Amino acid sequence: MLDQVRQFIETYQLFSIANDPVLVAVSGGLDSVVLLDVLHRLGAQVAVAHCHFGLRGEDADADEQFVRKLAKQYDAPYFAEFFQTKAFAEREGISTQMAARLLRYQWFEQVRAREGLVAIATAHHQRDQAETMLLNLTHGTGLAGLHGIQAKNGAVVRPLLGLGRDDLHDYLVANNLRWREDDSNDSPVYQRNLLRHEVLPVLREINPGLDQTMAATAERVGGAEEIVRRYVADTAAQARRDAPEATYLSIALLQNTAATALVLHEMLRPFGFSWVVTKEVVAAFKGLSGKQFDSPTHRLVKDRDQLVITPRRLAQYGTFQLAEGQADLLADGMRLHATAHDGANYAIPRSRSTAALDADKLKFPLTLRRWQEGDWFMPLGMQGKKHLSNFLIDQKVPLNLKDDVRVLASADGKICWVVGLRVDDRFKVSPDTQRVLAVQRL
Repeated sequence: MLDQVRQFIETYQLFSIANDPVLVAVSGGLDSVVLLDVLHRLGAQVAVAHCHFGLRGEDADADEQFVRKLAKQYDAPYFAEFFQTKAFAEREGISTQMAARLLRYQWFEQVRAREGLVAIATAHHQRDQAETMLLNLTHGTGLAGLHGIQAKNGAVVRPLLGLGRDDLHDYLVANNLRWREDDSNDSPVYQRNLLRHEVLPVLREINPGLDQTMAATAERVGGAEEIVRRYVADTAAQARRDAPEATYLSIALLQNTAATALVLHEMLRPFGFSWVVTKEVVAAFKGLSGKQFDSPTHRLVKDRDQLVITPRRLAQYGTFQLAEGQADLLADGMRLHATAHDGANYAIPRSRSTAALDADKLKFPLTLRRWQEGDWFMPLGMQGKKHLSNFLIDQKVPLNLKDDVRVLASADGKICWVVGLRVDDRFKVSPDTQRVLAVQRL
């Protein structure tokens, strides 16, 4: 079995046994005890991490003492943390199991980074893989859920994933290893245990080699996922454009992809959009502009021939003033920087992020505010006035970005700059300008 684990580590490039120190997550149960012993016998540099979740009273205390002694037996550095898991779960509104998972992996990473360790090894094996895949399938999942547990996910590695539970048990008996049994593994309160004790035994009657079959399936699904990932990346390279204010996706290019909804969902997942919402977005491709979709963190708007994704704005904008001589104004994430210049030989910047204004035509303080219906100005190069609402339409500003448009107005109410878009012709720098105020959006 040592040779199998060594080969698995090398095949999946989990870490260098000879050179990389590894943090081993040890609960005291059969699986983690075997993992620690195997890595030790392979010659890996190991440190032991144990989580006490405060859920099992004296049994949990005994587990911690057992693992502490085990680390000493292997002459390995020992780290333990005592969590208030139930309080954390209640505060975050999540299940106790989810809370324990979040707490332990966060802490593992803290220890790993602090101690200069390369990887975090957990004792997941083929049976865990089968349980995870079926549990994900029961709840509904895509390819990411069907490939189950990965051999390597960031700094987390699973050296035993190629082995069955029986392999681990035989190794433990053969090497006369001691372990602690966790009674919560038999509790039907947890969904995984219900699956483990009630569902999987029935499936193993149909296929005695179920765990190996599921592991092989996970490997094939993982390969298919990699193909999809590369296809999505290629599509995104053509269809996606990232700008400081938003992310844009070309509808035409998305419509020409295979499995449009699947590809789009992979592109939208980082923004928090669900599969159900993604299908609604695809259905809206041929509809009118302006239809909005929200995730917990972002808003997506179907705007003409593109999708526009912006962070959700949870607060209304205020009104802010820039006094004469004041250099900086910071307002709700927008920063303006003003500098004074001599008008002689001043070179007007070509960037739309900077407005060059005739300082002698301004009345201070200048006001930065959200644009309003009825606002008008005289766009640079025009003699007549134009309503801002029509100007934004002409500029093809997407609906969900219109809320972000600000104007800089002189104290007499005249708009001197539609920030980032156009200076008002009445305040432009001309050959007669003596003093220039350059206002830059940072």
